[in-house]
Amino acid sequence: MSIGSVPAEQRVVLDDVDWSTYLALVNNSDGRHQRIAYDQGVMEIMSPSKVHETAARIIGRILECVTEELDIEICSVKSTTFKRDDQKQGFEADESYYIANASVIRDLDEIDLTIHPPPDLIIEVDISRSSMNKFTLFGGIGVPEVWRYDGENIHVYVRRDEIAYDEVEESSVLPQIPLNEIPTLIEQVRSLGETDTIRAFRKSIQERLESDDL
Repeated sequence: MSIGSVPAEQRVVLDDVDWSTYLALVNNSDGRHQRIAYDQGVMEIMSPSKVHETAARIIGRILECVTEELDIEICSVKSTTFKRDDQKQGFEADESYYIANASVIRDLDEIDLTIHPPPDLIIEVDISRSSMNKFTLFGGIGVPEVWRYDGENIHVYVRRDEIAYDEVEESSVLPQIPLNEIPTLIEQVRSLGETDTIRAFRKSIQERLESDDL
């Protein structure tokens, strides 16, 4: 799927890739405009377009706006490379956040997933459908919640076990987020721009807080 005539992502999926090859790619990433996911021999290299990056960032800004207004502490780690050498799994999300565990990792320079928790929430933009099943990857690493934007809707998935997620109606980590409004806000950016869109959204959140409607 694409928005307009511009593909949102270019994806290449490779099989039988050595862990050492994956590590070499992510460790030599200066100037790289890609996201790399690896799950026990299967590797996906995704190159995002402006459409993809804008959608991901607007979703992130919406989340950050709500947490600011609700005075919820978060720690944004964006596209940090998260990996488990012992499990041969690794990924780079479009946006990723520590929320419940923000205080645990905010003063760390590096995150070791054998010691520290994974992000509480990751955001994935998958407008051009990925051919790699990332739920086994996210589940194996222990990510509690995943938001996926498919170009039309936000889908929320909560981890059931190491290989499966359940799709749910609202976020478990941030139930206050008006998920159904996000696609409209992303589209509004095209005509209003980011600043005016987020400013208007922030005002609506403030009004809902004043009326105890959030």
